[in-house]
Amino acid sequence: PFGNVSDCPNGSRWIMDVFSECAQDGWDVASIILGLGSIGCFIAAAFPQFYQACRTGIMDQALSIYFLLGWLGGDLLNLIGSFLADQLPLQVYTAIYYVLADLGMLSLYCYYRVKNRGRAFPAAINAAFVLLSVGSLSSLSLLGSASTEDLGTFKGRSLLSAPGEELGAKPFSRTEIIGFAIGSISSVLYLCSRVPQICTNYKRKSTSGVSYFLFALVMLGNSLYGLSVLLKNPEPGQGRGDYVLHHLPWLVGSLGVLALDVVISFQFLAYRKGRPGTLEERDALLGEQDES
Repeated sequence: PFGNVSDCPNGSRWIMDVFSECAQDGWDVASIILGLGSIGCFIAAAFPQFYQACRTGIMDQALSIYFLLGWLGGDLLNLIGSFLADQLPLQVYTAIYYVLADLGMLSLYCYYRVKNRGRAFPAAINAAFVLLSVGSLSSLSLLGSASTEDLGTFKGRSLLSAPGEELGAKPFSRTEIIGFAIGSISSVLYLCSRVPQICTNYKRKSTSGVSYFLFALVMLGNSLYGLSVLLKNPEPGQGRGDYVLHHLPWLVGSLGVLALDVVISFQFLAYRKGRPGTLEERDALLGEQDES
């Protein structure tokens, strides 16, 4: 049977038992440790923004709704891709947490939007929000009713990579094609989600109401994610180029978003002396003058 020591004679037994992963040398062990660190960063990333939102009360002015919707869309496709591509249960559970955290952040945004402005969202945003919410709940329900894979089966998969690969370089299977396509779309959404937030910070000339720890932890998580994939040894008979190709969407999504988050970090430095809420206060005064 799979999962015994003979499948991984020189590997770490506890890693194989816990993660169904064959770690035969220090590079494989480092890949797993970095992958776990990446998961921890992503899990903790949302909490600083929740605190910042409750403290300042201007979350609807500080964050772009398109940034939140794009993030939710990327995480939702990541969840669907993880399930369809039969990734490790730890990855699926972490993807579920991402979606739930995004829904919580969007709910908080909507609360402060109604509280501070009392205005409804445009129809396009309402439709996107409803579509993503229904898709998220449907995906969670599907995963809840689906049968769980036997954790004792050893497949030699990377902790944070697209699975479905077999030994040797070979054409993509149908499952790999589906996972690759969904991963590519998810990466595009991750990249596009940063642009509205960069524009919002530039228009406001302020980052008040936005927690830098949110982006700092996401940057650290994406860095660890990319390193964990790159440090992993290819399967026996698989070349390094073929290995990178099979993981390309996830690498582009993590390292590409990292570059855009660096731009947001420079905005935090550039606008750190800006007076919070200046643009919002000016707009409110102009609105009062127009009414008078």
